[in-house]
Amino acid sequence: MLKIPLNNLISFAKDKNAWLALIAGCALTFAYAPFGFWPLTFVCLAIAFYVTDQPTPKEAAKYGFLFGFGWFSLGISWVHVSIAQFGGLPIVLSLMAMAMLCAYLALYPALAFAFATRYSKHPWQRFALLISGFAITEYLRGTLLTGFPWLSFGYTLTDSPLNTLAPWIGEFGLTVLCIIIAFALYWLINYKQYKAAIITIVPVCIAYLLSMQNTDTNYSGKQLKTLLVQGNIEQSLRWEPEQFWPTMSKYQDMTRPNWADVDLVVWPEAAIPEIEDYAFDYLVNLDKAAAFNNTALITGIPDYQFDTRNVYNTLIVLGKKHQDDTEGQYQYLHRNRYQKHQLLPIGEFVPFEELLRPLAPLFDLPMSSFSRGDAVQNNLLANGIHVLPAICYEIAFSELVRGNYTASSDILFTVSNDAWFGDSHGPHQHIQIARMRALELQRPMVRVTNNGISGVYDPISNQQVTIAQFTSGTLSTDLKLISGHSFFSQHGHTPVWILVGILLLLVLVTNSKSYLSSKMEKAFF
Repeated sequence: MLKIPLNNLISFAKDKNAWLALIAGCALTFAYAPFGFWPLTFVCLAIAFYVTDQPTPKEAAKYGFLFGFGWFSLGISWVHVSIAQFGGLPIVLSLMAMAMLCAYLALYPALAFAFATRYSKHPWQRFALLISGFAITEYLRGTLLTGFPWLSFGYTLTDSPLNTLAPWIGEFGLTVLCIIIAFALYWLINYKQYKAAIITIVPVCIAYLLSMQNTDTNYSGKQLKTLLVQGNIEQSLRWEPEQFWPTMSKYQDMTRPNWADVDLVVWPEAAIPEIEDYAFDYLVNLDKAAAFNNTALITGIPDYQFDTRNVYNTLIVLGKKHQDDTEGQYQYLHRNRYQKHQLLPIGEFVPFEELLRPLAPLFDLPMSSFSRGDAVQNNLLANGIHVLPAICYEIAFSELVRGNYTASSDILFTVSNDAWFGDSHGPHQHIQIARMRALELQRPMVRVTNNGISGVYDPISNQQVTIAQFTSGTLSTDLKLISGHSFFSQHGHTPVWILVGILLLLVLVTNSKSYLSSKMEKAFF
């Protein structure tokens, strides 16, 4: 009975390609924040192309799966922090849960490599099918089962010189770019195909040079003085009813000395842990204080609506709505609010909850029964500033964020609570993703979280200022507003899908001609 698993284990230990695939996938983690060794992306992908260059789709899928498993097992290892600390599962079960998640995510690159092997008859076809295959599987990974688009290749280029292409082709386009450059590297090293590598890289160089001439967006000459407030409330205390008032008082006390000469104050996701209807008096007083000080405040708060029994993860605006207002604006259920649309599985809703909730505390976390807001909502209006909001996990969904972009959007604003993930690389990846959205849309990014990383980012100068993690603190900063609109904000992923369509059509036509030629040869000769 033990002979087959033991033989498989010995076979794996002797398989050089298996180890290369796994190690390349793990090493890819160091291309993302907080490490930032972005050239590793091309090296790791080139290795993946080498080990998956197999005669059968099954073999290509096997090595592609191992590459993907290494990619996600180390890349999203921060998920295990929340499972282990707050999930209530024994260590063996929590590791099994992580392994299952990583195995599921690894199916997508495995499918892309199998697809390229199955339908390619020439090296250039494999190249074309890897581009289109990864575009399709990455889209599916970000869509199926509510989607998990984390760790897409393009994010590794956030702090690279190639980030100038983000306003044109977005992170999705940068992912395709990573595949193109990595395949050119693979061609160069493995086949010594210098001409093919040069032909592949030249269009990339031309696109890069053109992107540096971008004049569609510039500073408008206006500035926004913003105050970020980071409370650093322990995760174990956030949803304890006896801690609601101390938490609300802390945020109020941290803000009070800093009201003067501030255009906008921002608090994190669920900074007010009390449900909105119960916190009415507190909110009215806060609304008056903000208006009195000629400013506006945006805060996260849970909203339980007793008539419908829906509960929303919400952002509300208090204080001045327009610059010429003299009084506050707050009323319960006033329209100047945002309700989170893209909910986090397990954390904010539980699929098959009647079955799963009784199994472990992991499936019965506080505030894990949220309802979904609309996919497209109005921007928030705070002291005359149009604010494009995204709550926590939503910032990873490029098309969702772009779908709420308007001609009037002044800043990108995202809130989160990364206390779930401790001192891991998860929060660093999270703010990197947020900065990519700012690069795509060419709007300043303001991000405020419970325990860090809170900060602001200017996509033109690439300057970022942050509050240290795991500290209570405030950050007052002058944010330069930007005028004009990026190409990506207007056209999204359409150019990338046109490229994918052309590549698939070329492969289909050439394969069809080859098939017809072989049939004719058999018929006549």
